[in-house]
Amino acid sequence: MSASTSLSSVTTIEGESAELISAVAAGDNAAFEQLVHVHGPRMSAVARRFLRSEEDVNDALQDALICVFKNAAHFRQDSRVSTWLHRIVVNACLMKLRSQRRRHEVEIEDLLPTFDESGHQTQPVRAWDDGPLADAQRSETRQHVRDCIDKLPEDYRTVLLLRDIEQMDTEEVAKLLDCSSGCVKTRLHRARQALRTLLTPMFA
Repeated sequence: MSASTSLSSVTTIEGESAELISAVAAGDNAAFEQLVHVHGPRMSAVARRFLRSEEDVNDALQDALICVFKNAAHFRQDSRVSTWLHRIVVNACLMKLRSQRRRHEVEIEDLLPTFDESGHQTQPVRAWDDGPLADAQRSETRQHVRDCIDKLPEDYRTVLLLRDIEQMDTEEVAKLLDCSSGCVKTRLHRARQALRTLLTPMFA
């Protein structure tokens, strides 16, 4: 498929989805079912990046879809439907996370590099071999990375997921988490450092 064909397809889906949103706002249940059919799988995939159990994923997805149904009339027609839906499901996941107690978290300070009086790191940073990194798409490697991300404290884990996985910009994350851009940048930097510490035994 050419780039122009792919772009045309996306534009068509967005246009049709915007029409579905308008129909949902008017109370058309069939349009809502069609909207879920088109965008449900992608929304579910986003939820799985934040939540581990299928029950939590389904709960967050249900909350997100209820929000979509109730707020369809507030959708701005000049916006992308996929972006709007993505924001809603991310919000639902964050609400779900806040209602739970995180388990198996590691203290962030235990994972950050330490420095001696001269300013040098007390533990040298070891280079990662190319082999495991080249295989980063393998399911077992992805699972290991996900397990390590799950060990991060929630504040750091959430910022890492939003910035590096969901590809949101700093300002958007700050608004979503109700904190400053500087706070987002600090948490992201510390989260990346901590994640590297957790991953080093496998990749070094």
